[in-house]
Amino acid sequence: MTEPAEPHARADTRARIQAVALELFAQQGYDKTSLREIAERLGVTKAALYYHFRSKEDIVASLVADYFTQIDDMVAWGKTQPRTAATRAQVLDRYYRIVAEGSSVFRMLQHNQASVNSLAHAKNRSDLFRERMDALVGVLTEPDAPLPSQIRAGVALASVSFGCMFFADRADDPAQLREVVLDIACGLTGASEPPPAG
Repeated sequence: MTEPAEPHARADTRARIQAVALELFAQQGYDKTSLREIAERLGVTKAALYYHFRSKEDIVASLVADYFTQIDDMVAWGKTQPRTAATRAQVLDRYYRIVAEGSSVFRMLQHNQASVNSLAHAKNRSDLFRERMDALVGVLTEPDAPLPSQIRAGVALASVSFGCMFFADRADDPAQLREVVLDIACGLTGASEPPPAG
């Protein structure tokens, strides 16, 4: 009898499926990609793929859920930190890294908007995103912060998202892009200098 796969092996296979699906969705579109093609590209059977994901929609939902989990973890961490300029800089830096690592997911969602926005899980995606942005604003401001402080924090987060995603393919030097984007975001929130890259 075959031993069950180790948890880290299952996680690795899941991540490989997500990466290949993301690549195919970006290359040929969500609608034109089949589970069979994803399985063939991975060199596994459709049954093996079904062990992790029952549908393409499940794969897209998992990519979004993973992004939200990263933000949730960061918010939980931020709530344990003192409300200082240095903490705000660390929160913005961590958010930048999450956005930078997830930019291929966002581009895929944007390029396949018509298809993915009609999926069942997409109906509450904007509400879930707003909840997380509210939570991030909360860790970038004092409790019961006045509206101008909340707006500055929200605009700082938006500048990180937009700057990172919109200018990623225009920047010759990713470190310079990070420096400029975080300088703007830190200025909006009164954060200290961004921590060094890495």
